[in-house]
Amino acid sequence: MCFSAEASFTAAAVLVPAGVLGLRRAYQTDRRYLAFAALPVYFGLQQLFEGLVWTGGLLGNAASIEAFAMGYMFFAWLAWPVWVPFSAYFLEPCKRRHVYLLFSIVGAVIGAMQFFPYFAHENWLVVRFLRHAISYEGTVLFDFIMRREATYALYLFVVIAPLVSSSNPSARIFGFLIIGVVVIVFLFVQFAYISAFCFGGALMSAYILYTVYRPPALLTQPA
Repeated sequence: MCFSAEASFTAAAVLVPAGVLGLRRAYQTDRRYLAFAALPVYFGLQQLFEGLVWTGGLLGNAASIEAFAMGYMFFAWLAWPVWVPFSAYFLEPCKRRHVYLLFSIVGAVIGAMQFFPYFAHENWLVVRFLRHAISYEGTVLFDFIMRREATYALYLFVVIAPLVSSSNPSARIFGFLIIGVVVIVFLFVQFAYISAFCFGGALMSAYILYTVYRPPALLTQPA
């Protein structure tokens, strides 16, 4: 898998408009899927930010790199652990929803503690350009209380558990696709794990588009 400005911009150019059409489809057929259908749009926007990070690097523009890397990390640290459980919340029967709302709240706390310190410590986010990837490194707040591996395990649990435990088959399948991405990243792309994980998630979000474009009779079947 190759990472470059072109790859990121291509992913954004495909996912954002396709995702907007997916949102329209979900609105017309089954509005429970609206938050779920928004994920490809958000993945596309994140890839747009990474493309701009690449461009800033090519131009040697440090201010541009920092600004767009912050936008990219907003999605990586804050958006995913909040929005993914939030999207699963609407797909669940009422008696199960409170669990997914709790996941979203925990994700908001974790994400905020990781993302907002970047504004107070400008050297905490370090961007390194590799040959075919961008490595987002530096310091995160949880480094002071636990090992980095534990931080990532907690993050992945909050993102993935609401999907694989969902009563909705589409959410479960998407969750297992994300687990596949995690395995691939762990085995082959640890040197740029954040970029690789988010790019893989963006590719897997194509399954969400498939889900919302199914015939209405299938889309609206009970979870």
